[in-house]
Amino acid sequence: MPSRRGARDLTALTVLALLRTGPSHPYELHRMITQTHRDFVTGLPRSLYHAVDRLEKAEFIAPVDTEREGRRPERTVYELTGEGRRELAARLRYLLERPDPDTSVFVAAVSFMGCLPVQEARYCLQARAAALEAEIAGGDAHAASLGRELPRLLLLENEYVGALRRAELAWVRAVVADIDSGTLTWPDDIAELARRLPGGAAHDTEAKGAHDG
Repeated sequence: MPSRRGARDLTALTVLALLRTGPSHPYELHRMITQTHRDFVTGLPRSLYHAVDRLEKAEFIAPVDTEREGRRPERTVYELTGEGRRELAARLRYLLERPDPDTSVFVAAVSFMGCLPVQEARYCLQARAAALEAEIAGGDAHAASLGRELPRLLLLENEYVGALRRAELAWVRAVVADIDSGTLTWPDDIAELARRLPGGAAHDTEAKGAHDG
C-alpha cells in the first residue's frame, strides 16, 4: 500500500496515469496536462520534472528513447514499468476508497479511475460510500451534542461539512448505480480513450487534417 503522502502526490499520479496510455516525454505530458485542464496539478513545469525524477528513481517509470525536434534539446521518452502499473493502481485505490478534506484529491482519482478495471473501481467507490456514511453518522452525533449547548449560528460550519459529505455520498452511489446498470461503460483500451481527449494523438491528427483541408 502506498503511503498517504505518496498517494496524495497528484503530479506523480498524473504522470503514472498518462504514461499508462503509452510512452511519452515530459514536454508532451505537460502539454496534455494543460490542454485537458488537470487543474489539480500545480507548480508546473517544475513539479512535473521533479515527479518524473522521483518516479524514475523508484523504478516506476523508465527511459526508453530520446527524441529531437529541429534545434531543440533532446527529450527523454519514458514508459510505465510493471511496478509502475501496480503503483498506479494502488494509489488510485487508496484515493478512491478514503474521503479526504482536500476535494482535489478525489477529483484527481476520479479523473484517472478508468485506469482500474471496472469492478475494482466499483469496489473502491462502495468502500468510499461506507466511509462517508460513517463520517456522516459521526458528524451528526457530534452536531447533536453541540446543539444542546451552542446556538445554530456557531454550528453552521458543521452543517456545511455535513451537506458536502451527503452530496458526495449521493454522487458516489449514483455512479455505482450507473456502473451496475451499464449506463457508465468502461473502455476496452484506455490508450484509445486518452487519444480522444483534447491534446491526445487522435485529436491532434484530426485537427491537423482539418487545418490541411
